[in-house]
Amino acid sequence: MRSQKGVGKGRVSQWWVILAVVVMFLGSPAGTLKAVTVSFIAERDQTRLAAERAFAEAERLADQKNVDAIRQAIAKYAEAARLYHTLGERGKVAECVLKVGVLYLRLGNVYSDLGEKQKALEYYTQALALRRVVGDRAGEATTLNNIGWVYSDLGEKQKALEYYTQALAIFRAVGNRAGEATTLYNIGAVYSDLGEKQKALEYYTQALALFRAVGNRDGEATTLYNIGGVYDALGEKRKALEYYTQAQAIIQAVRRSGK
Repeated sequence: MRSQKGVGKGRVSQWWVILAVVVMFLGSPAGTLKAVTVSFIAERDQTRLAAERAFAEAERLADQKNVDAIRQAIAKYAEAARLYHTLGERGKVAECVLKVGVLYLRLGNVYSDLGEKQKALEYYTQALALRRVVGDRAGEATTLNNIGWVYSDLGEKQKALEYYTQALAIFRAVGNRAGEATTLYNIGAVYSDLGEKQKALEYYTQALALFRAVGNRDGEATTLYNIGGVYDALGEKRKALEYYTQAQAIIQAVRRSGK
């Protein structure tokens, strides 16, 4: 991801030293430099205040659940990012861009749940670009995973595998075991849909181990159930029953614990 460079603090202070020397050399009144300095500081203060207001408004809108509010929040974050850029505050610019990426991901989820898969892909793609801009590797992997899920739902299984594979590599690189488990599960589901049951079992088994390692009981139960489904499809009914029973036991335990 490429972010434009702002004016660094060191550069600003160096510029003022040069200006001061020039003014002194020309014999300008001392008040001239002071007036320019005060004007510059006042302008920066106003810009910072405007940026902070835009950011605060974006935060307020982002907390709302409706699509219109999310879109308005994106516009406000963009406004804040532009203002922070003029101040040379690259960290705040990156924060705004990251938050916009999160919101695009949310919009993608909304449209995906509504069955508008192409619209979901549009927002996921925008989210992916922004995640890459700010170097958010875990967020990039999550977005790739979501894109893979949409393609899988559209029946484009090979394309889904391409995105899942990219996500898996990143999750492993950053040490995100929970994300790795989810992606392994998703890959297993694709291979199961393609009729490659042994391959599905390989990925489900890896996912199961990781879900257990991170303490994700829901993920563990779902994976056990799907492994049971694979064995069922393979005609190994007794083995399928073993996994179904394990899955059911976890589901009941989770319900009793209220978690």
